[in-house]
Amino acid sequence: MPELPKEFLQSIACCAGYDETAFIHAHQQDIPVSIRLNPFKPADIPHLVKAPVSWCQQAFYLEQRPNFTRDLSFQAGCYYVQEAGSMFLDHVLRSQGASEKALTVLDLCAAPGGKSTLALSAMHPDGVLVSNEVIKPRAEILSQNLSKWGICNSIVTNADPRDFSELQATFDIILVDAPCSGSGLFRKQEDAIEEWSSDLVNLCSQRQKRILSDVLPALKPGGLLIYSTCSYSTEENEAVADWLVSEYPLHSERIELQSEWGIVESQSDRQKAHGYRFYPNRTVSEGFYCAVFRLDGNSSENNHQQRSKKNKTELASKKELAVIEHYVNCTDDHPVVKFKEDFLLMNPATMEFMTSHPRLYMKKAGTRIGSIIRDELVPNHDLALSIHVSQRVNRIEADEETLIRFMKKELFTADGAKGWNLMTHKGYGLGWIKHLGNRINNYLPNEFRILN
Repeated sequence: MPELPKEFLQSIACCAGYDETAFIHAHQQDIPVSIRLNPFKPADIPHLVKAPVSWCQQAFYLEQRPNFTRDLSFQAGCYYVQEAGSMFLDHVLRSQGASEKALTVLDLCAAPGGKSTLALSAMHPDGVLVSNEVIKPRAEILSQNLSKWGICNSIVTNADPRDFSELQATFDIILVDAPCSGSGLFRKQEDAIEEWSSDLVNLCSQRQKRILSDVLPALKPGGLLIYSTCSYSTEENEAVADWLVSEYPLHSERIELQSEWGIVESQSDRQKAHGYRFYPNRTVSEGFYCAVFRLDGNSSENNHQQRSKKNKTELASKKELAVIEHYVNCTDDHPVVKFKEDFLLMNPATMEFMTSHPRLYMKKAGTRIGSIIRDELVPNHDLALSIHVSQRVNRIEADEETLIRFMKKELFTADGAKGWNLMTHKGYGLGWIKHLGNRINNYLPNEFRILN
């Protein structure tokens, strides 16, 4: 690993909990590998576990890093590979009661999807998560990872943070994992060492403030703002926390910690804003910072603006449901919505958000079931990964070699009923094939294909 820049080490010398000798030594050690299980797709952990991640439910460190790409449990969405420090969001959300009532949550800088899938796991299932990514290719990856998580109460948007300023007092929780200088990932991304500079830190600090200013109008009175970075720099962390409580009617929320976790509580001298620092020499994680704020006021003060326009959506007809119900577990809690030529499965909160905000570009909403052509459903890949796919669907629980060939879109053979079949691993869907008797058509989208 390249030597850490002296200017960087000097810049964080006064940070709470910093020990230069131990910090440098930790950067010469192996990088911990951690995963978080999907509670909606319970399955055995397919790898050797070293220890649990203390501040996150159903999260574990692994003994070594396997080839995740070729792991079918990973491809089926049974777990997510995530840096342990960033899993602290689970503790924050649960300690603030996010799992106890239906909330509207925004993950503003969401790609590739780690914090979004974590938020979905910690939220009440009757709520809705809006996951946003401004960069289009990254929004595509975000959509893929949310599809793998298998539930239908999320929306993926591809918008600039300023676009959310029009959604006055809409969200109960806003998560801003802001773009930063990346010093907290020096062990994982050695290129970041060469790219680091004090100018970059200052540029990121300005950008972080702009992003926060743009999105804060969308937070409900009494709502929660969770701000995080993967930086050690005070300018991107405590200074931003000070700026928030001095410029906006926000007050700092203190999060209870266990001393054995090794997390450092960093409190601003000027504004008394509480923040939480992760150092690799104190915690089994990379560098991470998190601060939590509540907007003054009460949620009952929120008055949604009346909107004259809505997305053109309608519920599926009885005739259409008769076709769809073979493939999907339809209930009153998860209505089927017709949107253009597609049918979508979502909970009422997701449907309400989708229909009420037509100006937002939504790349994905709920679970895409598919389209009906000549009274037959052509199922979408989104449905293959969903926990709501019906048990009436024909399944092929093939061996690992066959499934790898399927995921690589190579030729393979498999016994199955004629027509649509769901390829599964340990009962969880990987994708669709259409069995024609003398041949098999593989409908796995190229973006989900295993390349090596």
